[in-house]
Amino acid sequence: MLTNHRYVVLCAGSTLIALLDQIVKLLVRRNLVLYQPVEVIPGFFNLTYLRNRGGAFGLFSDAPDFMMAVFIGGSLLATGMIVYIYSRVQPGQYGVSAALIMILGGAAGNLIDRVFFGQVVDFLDFYVGTMHWPAFNVADSFITVGVGLFCYYALIKKVPV
Repeated sequence: MLTNHRYVVLCAGSTLIALLDQIVKLLVRRNLVLYQPVEVIPGFFNLTYLRNRGGAFGLFSDAPDFMMAVFIGGSLLATGMIVYIYSRVQPGQYGVSAALIMILGGAAGNLIDRVFFGQVVDFLDFYVGTMHWPAFNVADSFITVGVGLFCYYALIKKVPV
């Protein structure tokens, strides 16, 4: 069962992550020019302001407008699943808890973009030569690290979740 203290930790942690994501995206929107890369590490990393109407890493970016409702619904469903899984995590399983907080915070950050702007701001652009990894953002980073940690604890450490 989810105790009040653990619920506060879940809400506070995920809110801080979503807030960090939104602050960074606001700075990107205000200080970078859309589609104009700013070279940070030559030949490897740019800051490039992009707008992503699709899913993670730009998947389905050319999808019809109704897909926005699918992405928002999927985010809300994922949020419910994360809260449910978190409620079943045993006390002391800090790694699993941290992973779920990261996933929830990242999902919330991108959900805010989708609801209020109809798209997600991406700006972290890694590349080698002309081959670019799909651009992503702070929220995506937290989701990816959180999923990786969750898989590590659930599949390798065999922590019951």
